[in-house]
Amino acid sequence: MLAKGSGFLGSGLKGTLLSPFSFTCRREPRLLHHRCLSKYATNVLGGPLGSATHRMYFEQRGNGAPLSPWHDISLVASSDPSSKEYHMVCEIPRWTNAKLEIDTKGAFNPIRQDVKNGKLRYVPNVFPYKGYIWNYGAFPQTFEDPDHVDADTGCVGDSDPVDVIEIGQAVSAQGSVHRVKVLGVLALIDDGETDWKVVALRSDDPLASKVHSVGDLDSRMPGILQATVDWFTKYKVPDGKPPNRWAFDGSARGEEYAHSVIAATHDAWKKLVATEKHTKFSLVNTTVESSPHYLTPSDASNAFKAMTDITPGQMYTGHRLPQSSPNDAYDSGPDQRWHYVRTDHA
Repeated sequence: MLAKGSGFLGSGLKGTLLSPFSFTCRREPRLLHHRCLSKYATNVLGGPLGSATHRMYFEQRGNGAPLSPWHDISLVASSDPSSKEYHMVCEIPRWTNAKLEIDTKGAFNPIRQDVKNGKLRYVPNVFPYKGYIWNYGAFPQTFEDPDHVDADTGCVGDSDPVDVIEIGQAVSAQGSVHRVKVLGVLALIDDGETDWKVVALRSDDPLASKVHSVGDLDSRMPGILQATVDWFTKYKVPDGKPPNRWAFDGSARGEEYAHSVIAATHDAWKKLVATEKHTKFSLVNTTVESSPHYLTPSDASNAFKAMTDITPGQMYTGHRLPQSSPNDAYDSGPDQRWHYVRTDHA
């Protein structure tokens, strides 16, 4: 039985996502560095990265029940409140260009590549950078409320989970889940909306015991904050847009301020997932039993199987849906040129 008010069938997943495409599935368990995260695995459906049908779904390791990386992975990573560690879902590995994100409107919220004007989105290589210069992801169970004007930025939220910039030494895999410690936060103003960028470090990083705030970065990772602000300021310019703006003149706020941002956006998510009215977001979940969009793991598995004609965690060998044209299925990939950008208008 599907959750009342979930809008599950209204997500369009079966009618628009599946019907035009041939789906295959492979299990891709990720090497996770903390035992508490070993319960998660991922499935890739619809094609490889670089195809418009690419979707990465999450599941509970063991019973194979599907879950939402937005709603069902806990924000807080430790039962000890003094640790102040959080879970981060990595959407985009460092040095890559594909703009991947949790699909907030699709059932079970898979990771997919963003599409704009009918084309897959890639970030340009703005000199001297190559793709994303950190592991880029999101905090689960957070929401930047588009109906709330932040008192400090003067702008509403951007309707997404809070973005995380993980600046550690390892390149994280798409779909991997990590415990991170928060160092601070930047406030990008994107098309008049607040777009928080939390600066974080994986808890298993060699520098995690030495770096505790953005103030420690100048001595341990000199230049990383300046490069981050420069990257975000310029990355849309090659596409014909003006440089991005910042709250606080592009200065980072410290870890305590960042924790307050995370707490506020967590509260906003709680209100969102509890709403009974139909929204544009998919709120289907398997862990928030008080939510009107809650599904038991058994019901979630049945719903997912009905959507995809497969059981999560198993190789798809059954009925194939009509295949899209090979000319439409894949994108040629990111533009590999350097883009030289000036923001002084000289």
